[in-house]
Amino acid sequence: MNSPTELTSTAVAERPPTESIDVSVVIPCLNEAEGVGICVEKAIKAFEKMGVVGEVVVSDNGSTDGSPEIAEAAGARVVHESRPGYGSAYLAGFAAAKGNYIVMGDADDTYDFSKIDEFVALLDEGNEMVIGNRMGNIQPGAMPWLHQYVGNPILTRVLNIFFRSGVKDAHCGMRAFRRDALDRLKLRTPGMEFASEMVLRSSKAGLKVAEIDIDYHPRIGDSKLNTFSDGWRHLRFLLIHSPTHLFLAPGIILAALGALMMLVVLTGFDLFGRSWDLHAMTAGAFTTIIGSQIISLGLSAKAYGVYHLNEEDELHERFEGRIRLEHGLLAGFFVALIGAIITTVIVVSWIQHDLGSLNDQSLLVFSMTLVVLGMQVIFTSFFMSIVGMHGRDSR
Repeated sequence: MNSPTELTSTAVAERPPTESIDVSVVIPCLNEAEGVGICVEKAIKAFEKMGVVGEVVVSDNGSTDGSPEIAEAAGARVVHESRPGYGSAYLAGFAAAKGNYIVMGDADDTYDFSKIDEFVALLDEGNEMVIGNRMGNIQPGAMPWLHQYVGNPILTRVLNIFFRSGVKDAHCGMRAFRRDALDRLKLRTPGMEFASEMVLRSSKAGLKVAEIDIDYHPRIGDSKLNTFSDGWRHLRFLLIHSPTHLFLAPGIILAALGALMMLVVLTGFDLFGRSWDLHAMTAGAFTTIIGSQIISLGLSAKAYGVYHLNEEDELHERFEGRIRLEHGLLAGFFVALIGAIITTVIVVSWIQHDLGSLNDQSLLVFSMTLVVLGMQVIFTSFFMSIVGMHGRDSR
């Protein structure tokens, strides 16, 4: 009589073409000869225990240690992805998976695939994605202390602040989701930041996400993680996909601070017990211009994300259609015109006084700042219009 593994493997390999698959387990693999077979066998035994039709898809990312052959011998279907990267391997595996539910996890036996029934049960309850939470059940030696107490908590906190995801362990690699949810996520990141992308996109898409406590075991074989480079890639990815925090927030702070400094000088207000002069006005002008430039980059980044990366953005949706190119051009022209008029008056007065000492130097700096700000608004409006025009054509 065949073993349970052979029965399940045969059922998967020789099923009729019309038979639907309930659960696909997708495992990325790069030189995991010691652990991949164990993971495949645990998943296949879990299918039998659950009484479901399942398959294990191992997405090999260029292994040279015989991992694909070991996975196939254990009962998996192996697909090969030549593009390097954790995300690339998963994307290929997801594309090949045929299950209504997809469970993902690493090939190093850190996650217990015999417990996939717990993930599937939460999907059956109506959740669209289930994420494991390792943080209360990390076995001795399973995770470096820097990852456990610094890296993962900080990155999870940043992700929750930026995207309001509300998860406790944003980088747990064992997850499950519905097939139709995958289409809504539009995943594309090839590297380790794939884990962050999945969480933030699920938050933006409004998926119903549940978490489940799991054990995290010491890995079999050598780790592929690089603490600092992979950590930076995650943080960089979060910043790039949050123009509000990367651009708009610091830009608004700088612009407001600069405007306040210029206002103090113009009004002659004694701040901190002293009056402020041309130097403060110049510093305020530079700060305002830098802040406004960062704001314009943030608005442009939001427009690009919406039109070309299929991002959802409340701020952009609120004002799209209400503020057009002509509005930006008129606003920029008006601000620049006021600055140009004040500048002209000051320069004419200076010429009339035989190019002597220049009065109203602080006011001149202020007026020239208005000219610069107006020009920024005009050209930012043109640029955002171009991004939106091409973006709408491609949608």
